[in-house]
Order: sequence, then C-alpha cells, then structure tokens
Amino acid sequence: MHNRMWVLVFLLATILALPTTASAQDDMEPVTISIYHVAPGQHMAFLSWMAEREEIGAEIGAPATQWYMHMDGASWDFVGISPATTDAQDEAIEEMAGARGLTVGPAAAIELRTMIASHTDTEAAGPMTAPEIVTAIESYGAE
Repeated sequence: MHNRMWVLVFLLATILALPTTASAQDDMEPVTISIYHVAPGQHMAFLSWMAEREEIGAEIGAPATQWYMHMDGASWDFVGISPATTDAQDEAIEEMAGARGLTVGPAAAIELRTMIASHTDTEAAGPMTAPEIVTAIESYGAE
C-alpha cells in the first residue's frame, strides 16, 4: 500500500508538471510540494521552525505555504505546497533570518534534518482540472 501511494504521488506530480494549453498555462504557477516525515517527538519543534521562517516570508511579501496535516492513511506527517519565490525574496528571507539569530545557509538545512526522518520535494505546476491535464497529455500525442 505504501509503495502504491508513492507511485501515485509521483505520477500526479509528473502529470502536473506537463505544460498545458495556453489558457490553462497562463493561470498556472510553479509550486514545490514537500512531504515530511517528522522525527519522533519533533513535531512541535518542526512546526515552530517552519513558522519562524514563514513569518519572515510574510513580512517581505513572499507567498505563503499551504500546509496539510496527516489525519489517516499514509505515513507522512505534513505536506507543504509552496509557491515559487524570487531570488530577491529568498535573499531577503535569508538576511532577515540571520539578523534574528536564526540558523541560515547550509547549517539551516542540517538543523532542519534534526527534526525530520525524511522528506521529498517535487516541483509541480497547477492547479489544473482533469480535462486540462488530459489536454496537456494529448498535446504531446500520448494516449
């Protein structure tokens, strides 16, 4: 069952990453879908770590991440869907985080990994309707 879920997530992400017709493509925004398996006992530390950085992002006008919390089923704890940010936004967040005494750069990535057992990041495009996905696939001659 667990392997089937990952196959479905991969297929959905792959399909969502396909270009669509011009009208649908105009409305699509690139996103990163992150799936987190939090280390035992680290759930509140993980959420606080993310919240601190999201507060900084909000202050500089970066788009907010949409978070989903596991309720039942697969083994993930949290899924975050993050709109793309600009290089300038990323730099501003990093600078403000450092000024507030938060860990930044490669050390921040290592710090995050103390709170998670594993994670995946997938780039995707959307949102799209099922008919828009069908059109996108057909535009490549697939059946």
